[in-house]
Amino acid sequence: MDVENVFLHGDLQEEIYMKLPSSMTTSSPHDVYLSQLTYFLGLAVHHRANGIFVNQHKYIQDLITLVGLEDTSSVDTPMEVNVKYKKDEGDLLDDPTLYRRLVGSLIYLTTTRPDISYAVHQVSQFMSSPRHLHLVGVRCIIRYLRGSPTRGLFFPTGSSLQLVAYSDVDWARCPDTRRSTTGWCMFLSDILISWRCKKQDRVSKSSTEVEYHAMSTACSEIVWLRGLLEELGFPQTTSTPFHADNTSAIQIATNPVFHECTKHIEVDCHLFETPWKVE
Repeated sequence: MDVENVFLHGDLQEEIYMKLPSSMTTSSPHDVYLSQLTYFLGLAVHHRANGIFVNQHKYIQDLITLVGLEDTSSVDTPMEVNVKYKKDEGDLLDDPTLYRRLVGSLIYLTTTRPDISYAVHQVSQFMSSPRHLHLVGVRCIIRYLRGSPTRGLFFPTGSSLQLVAYSDVDWARCPDTRRSTTGWCMFLSDILISWRCKKQDRVSKSSTEVEYHAMSTACSEIVWLRGLLEELGFPQTTSTPFHADNTSAIQIATNPVFHECTKHIEVDCHLFETPWKVE
């Protein structure tokens, strides 16, 4: 489905009234716009004096009802500690339709719930042939959401627009492929604006290499966000603080001299001058 174009070009049968931002002007003094956005495509928008809060409370409640977990106790984490799902472990589901529907709904929930991104990334790898153990993982995520259905993202007013980046990686955690999963998130001051959880496209024997590759991927997002902010009229006048936890990767990032064992890292990851400061 081409959902984006449906909303852009679909015919509406109702009259729609909108309130334009103060910086925009209308072509006719008789044009009418009114009301604030409160609910759209499962996203509830709460306007407060100190900012805007966005969550998917109703969407979560509908998902809990769909899977029949209304009377089930909640759990504290979206995944069991140290659990590793394998593609061939356990019996296949007789009908994978519900599994795919639930995972698709959870993927949409990550719009306002970055705390479930990693867990959703794990269960979304088995859409083609899900098994009963994978469905247990999906139910665990939903039970976690049941205990915190009103959480979401808060965008406070008056916050600074300093871009800050963080990255990390789980080294060779996938039991089937031994590929590592990259995770990074971007903040404007303390406002979370961008995040990602994705499996790397290679297998590496070195934790330093996978950490540095994750930093390179995050750097691409930093460059894009800096360009977007400048286009919107909020240029970053200083370098972007970039936080990572691997000492060796940080040393490579701060030292432009590469020896024989790390030349392949330079070729793969150094695509441009880095507008970030590693910490």
